[in-house]
Amino acid sequence: VFTDPVLPCGQILAEHLSVPSVFFLRGIPCGLDFEATQCPNPPSYVPRLFTQNTDRMNFLQRVKNLIFDIPNYFLCDFVFQPYAKLASEFLQRDVTVLDLLRQASIWLMRLDFVLDYPKPLMPNIIVIGGVNCAHKK
Repeated sequence: VFTDPVLPCGQILAEHLSVPSVFFLRGIPCGLDFEATQCPNPPSYVPRLFTQNTDRMNFLQRVKNLIFDIPNYFLCDFVFQPYAKLASEFLQRDVTVLDLLRQASIWLMRLDFVLDYPKPLMPNIIVIGGVNCAHKK
């Protein structure tokens, strides 16, 4: 199943049918993509979105980076709770969204090294193109 993990309905269907899934995404706001693939993504070293930090941070910038990362844990639980409930009812077992995302076979990530800092990626993550792949004349 070729799907977008932001709305995990495709992954619920793939889990029910026992078929492999391929994710195509730019990124999940809460960082669930890196948590599900077990990529190292420590808030003290990897700059977070909207902090305007670079890959070289002083102590106060690292603290700011950590503070920007804390609300993500609560936001993700609130946003993805209906999907976890739907998956648990449909699959007839207790399932979290993170469990569903961990079942992906391949992650096609649209990372652009102009906008994103290099970070370690797992072997099932394939970086494809950037934000816009069209060529201008």
